[in-house]
Amino acid sequence: MNMESILGLCGGLALFLYGMHMMSDGLEAVAGERMKQILEKLTSSTFKGVLVGTLITAIIQSSSATTVMLVGFVNSGLMALENTVGVIMGANIGTTMTGILMSIGISDVAPLIAIAGVCLIMFSKDEKKNNLGIVIAGLGILFLGMNMMSDAMRGMRDNQMFINLMTSLRNPILGVLVGTVFTALIQSSSASIGILQALAMAGLVTLDNGIYVMFGFAIGTCVTAVIASIGANANAKRVTIIHLAFNVIGTVVFVILCQFIPYVQFFQNMFPESPEAQIANAFLVFKVVTTVMLVPFTKQLVAFSRRIVKEEVVEVRPSISARAVSIQGYHFGAAAIAISLIRDEVNYMYDIAKRNVELAFDAVLENTNKYDAEIDKNEDELDRLNSEVSQYISSILGHISTVDSDVVSGYFRIVGNIERIGDHATNFADYTKFFLSKNERLSDRAQGEVVIMKQTTLDAMSLLEGDRREDAASMLASVSRAEQEIDDMTDNYRNAQMDRMKTTTCSPEASVVYAEMLTDFERIGDHLLNISEEFARMYPTKA
Repeated sequence: MNMESILGLCGGLALFLYGMHMMSDGLEAVAGERMKQILEKLTSSTFKGVLVGTLITAIIQSSSATTVMLVGFVNSGLMALENTVGVIMGANIGTTMTGILMSIGISDVAPLIAIAGVCLIMFSKDEKKNNLGIVIAGLGILFLGMNMMSDAMRGMRDNQMFINLMTSLRNPILGVLVGTVFTALIQSSSASIGILQALAMAGLVTLDNGIYVMFGFAIGTCVTAVIASIGANANAKRVTIIHLAFNVIGTVVFVILCQFIPYVQFFQNMFPESPEAQIANAFLVFKVVTTVMLVPFTKQLVAFSRRIVKEEVVEVRPSISARAVSIQGYHFGAAAIAISLIRDEVNYMYDIAKRNVELAFDAVLENTNKYDAEIDKNEDELDRLNSEVSQYISSILGHISTVDSDVVSGYFRIVGNIERIGDHATNFADYTKFFLSKNERLSDRAQGEVVIMKQTTLDAMSLLEGDRREDAASMLASVSRAEQEIDDMTDNYRNAQMDRMKTTTCSPEASVVYAEMLTDFERIGDHLLNISEEFARMYPTKA
């Protein structure tokens, strides 16, 4: 094999992998969030999961990417383990699409596909069309790479060393091992099948000596998900176990079947003039039959994964970075998972802040310090979460699309406002400490006003609960009215307090403290308005 052939092979492989990378990035920008929503909502049954997994993986052309997304969703608590099984099975079917496209001759028009994509990128000012252009160009480059690899390897047909190597791969164990290692290295069974087809087109590989290598591809593709699950929770690790078990069982069954039935001969007879079609269809049938065979055993697969990965005792809520470890280094679906993780953490922070506001008002009304320990604990948690979420957002901003970065930046500002609400709640608790140290309390009139302040604040905070994406504009309008009500109440209560001071119905010190309470009350309303304005900017109402 001369240097020209080696360079052609390496260059073709580089183009192929880069094409897949372009498709991944483009699809992330076009439909990352949509893909996540589909996976979240349409996997209630195994059958639906199979269909969804097949469809999504056929589009993104990577069962590894789909499985990595599942690992991220399960790790972050967005999806139940049981809902992943069907998707995993479907993903293994969907990943055969590259081979099928290659077998029907789409690579012959690869230059036209690449040109069409580049035209969209260069001449369209619309961001969505640009991203679609990246996807199309990536597909064209992918097939150009396959053609390049095939052309580069044609000179190896007469190389005796290569012929001997290919002949040795008829050994099932060796063939499966080679296929597993190779796919583990490039982390894509679609790419492996593409390379195998390129070799077949060059006349270097037949289905007869490549069948076991092809089975090994199914096992090797699990490596990406295994890597993604490192540091993840138990259920996320179980996803990789199910994925691995599915492919190992399928491989073992088909290796045995090939010893007793003319599996290879069937496809050779069906597609005598097209070795790439033989490989593509043999791989497709392998995946479909394995899925049909194992669908009735989904519960057993889940139970097996639970026996392999035992339940872990979680004493504290894992940090966002710990739950996000599974998506680091993989592009497709990463932004969608990251935003979901951030959204989950923001909701958690907001619940803590609301709880502290309620406790702080209760402490004032009851003139007690019995809530201090819980308030302090919650405040420490809010400070920790604010720091972690802010750092996590900073770490991903440079690696996501403009649209996604606008959403993530909005959450960055929101967590700051939530943390400030927590600070104002803590201030309330400190006022109680003052009253207890001075053996004082608010007047009955002031107490009555605090009761109304508490309810008004909690009602306003409730407006920001639920899915803020659905109608952020309407939520903003409601919060704006609530904030204005808080401002009006603050003015009225300040005036009422001035009147009480004139009649000496409250002490000067208590009056000062009450004035500070009113300031905190007003500031909480301001922060709620800031949060609702951010959501309105992040999720504008579509015409």
